[in-house]
Amino acid sequence: MNQLQYSLTPAGENALMLYFAQRIDPVISATVQHACALIRAELGESLVDLLPSYASVLIVFNPFKTDLNQVKIQLKQCLTQLSTQQQQTGKLVELPVYYSTESGPDLALIASSKNISIAEVIRRHQAISYRVYAIGFAPGFAYLGEVDPLLQMPRLATPRAKVPRGAVAIADRQTAIYPAASPGGWNLIGLCPTRMFNPDATPIMPVTVGDEVRFVAIDKSEFLRLGGEL
Repeated sequence: MNQLQYSLTPAGENALMLYFAQRIDPVISATVQHACALIRAELGESLVDLLPSYASVLIVFNPFKTDLNQVKIQLKQCLTQLSTQQQQTGKLVELPVYYSTESGPDLALIASSKNISIAEVIRRHQAISYRVYAIGFAPGFAYLGEVDPLLQMPRLATPRAKVPRGAVAIADRQTAIYPAASPGGWNLIGLCPTRMFNPDATPIMPVTVGDEVRFVAIDKSEFLRLGGEL
């Protein structure tokens, strides 16, 4: 079993950052998920929160139950179980998308800049599964990667003042769904009726870090039937 390299850095009086290789990589992402499982089991009631990202984990502990040095010792102990051979433990989630120039105002821009048809943009976006690498920016905003190289687009030079809830978008190597109306500079290609964050639901988000997402095209009538809003 090949042990992976990592580093631990204090991030406050009751927090530590665990860093792995700083790159977007499904193997590193799987390692992050394995590390989270090990840390939860090791720290138990001393753990307040775990915040995983692409290649790091923020570990917040209860200073009334333990201290920084003790947590470091426990982490180094449990992380010896990490290896380069990680099992994919996330679930596969299918999310419906209404792709059109009505719901995706940047579809035509992407098609013309890549010299392909709008239909080809839609086909390529649906053709692969995307890993949930991180959740941030806003509750339920899942960073998904990586998009087909032909569909990679830079962020807009001037962000929109308001992007609608459910907007499916592309920026650089990633794609995402806006969980709520907000400003945004990603390229919009469709709308998803599924709520990405609902505090009244269980679970509150349909995806979590480590899951795989596939997009499935639906028409306008199905989008509206599923609760989508134009």
